[in-house]
Amino acid sequence: MMSSLDISTSALVAQRTRLNAISGNIANISSLVDENGMPNPYQARQVIFQTDETQGNGDAAGVKVSEVTLDDSEPLYRYQPEHPLAIKEGEWEGYVAYPNIDLTTQMVDALETTRAYEANIGVIEISKDMSRQRLAILA
Repeated sequence: MMSSLDISTSALVAQRTRLNAISGNIANISSLVDENGMPNPYQARQVIFQTDETQGNGDAAGVKVSEVTLDDSEPLYRYQPEHPLAIKEGEWEGYVAYPNIDLTTQMVDALETTRAYEANIGVIEISKDMSRQRLAILA
């Protein structure tokens, strides 16, 4: 019974990390400068999961965050020559670099993550109920 709780708990932690990354992506969808104030559009974060053999036993395994990667896709360029952050020279002169983040994709990922979180909460509740019923039978 405890292994199912451990596995679900590991999944809750992993999904929380993923949801934090998604909310950060949505919050920075129009961030044009980096932490140092340099004109560098925000790069989306993506959470990579892997199995965690330390959670569970034998046939079952938990999940953990393997890494959080930066999306290395090209930024979206919009022609705005009057913008203070417009590129001054080169191929993209007069263009402003925006983060390459699709709001629809982020919202679908957030919905999927929320559903997975809710499913793991359901597993925890069912495990608790089964433990309670087992104790009632033994008592």
